[in-house]
Amino acid sequence: MKIAVASEGEEVSMHFGHCEGFWIFDLENGKIKDSTFLPNPGHRPGFLPEFLKDKGVDCIISGGMGTSAIELFNSYGIDVITGAEGNATEVAEKYINGTLISSNSPCEKHEHHH
Repeated sequence: MKIAVASEGEEVSMHFGHCEGFWIFDLENGKIKDSTFLPNPGHRPGFLPEFLKDKGVDCIISGGMGTSAIELFNSYGIDVITGAEGNATEVAEKYINGTLISSNSPCEKHEHHH
């Protein structure tokens, strides 16, 4: 399983599409086996969900995310957790342990209408 955390440095980003990049955590037997930082390749509508799907991500964690991105991730079968904050690794550990609660509310003020 792979978890992606939208990040600014070591911290969870509040703005999914405009984050610095993504910490990708590879899990094995319920524990983090490996982590890599992928720089954000650029924000354009619909691109990042497909980019992360192609990287094999099963779950995306972010502080905030727009409705369109959430719907795209859902259509790919990727779990979406929003409302997260703090250190990216600690947030990933909380997800693994089942103690990370998603706000499940889209970030409306950053919604892009095309």
